[in-house]
Amino acid sequence: MGAVPVEMSRERFEELVGDALDEVPEELLRLMNNVVILVEDRSPPGTRLLGLYEGHALTDRGWNYAGVLPDRITIYRLPILSICDTDEDVVEEVAVTVVHEIAHHFGIDDERLHDLGWG
Repeated sequence: MGAVPVEMSRERFEELVGDALDEVPEELLRLMNNVVILVEDRSPPGTRLLGLYEGHALTDRGWNYAGVLPDRITIYRLPILSICDTDEDVVEEVAVTVVHEIAHHFGIDDERLHDLGWG
């Protein structure tokens, strides 16, 4: 990945992810279960993902869901910076990406997220 239009330190980017999480209603955060949220610089090779949810959505968990590693929500810094022109764009894109990936934890698929304007 080449130069990005917006330069932002990893620390500042992580703060924005934290700020986005602060905007999620407390009721939803309390329902999240066995999930970690991480920041990585780059998305997996061959992808241009802004974020990725890996795990077992709450809607897919049954009686036998136990003893598993936490689900992972990863927010990718450089891909987000590469599509933004200003710091304000980064703030908005981080918020959208965080909400999008949390929605996957709740079992909401991409098609429904696009319908809701969170695509």
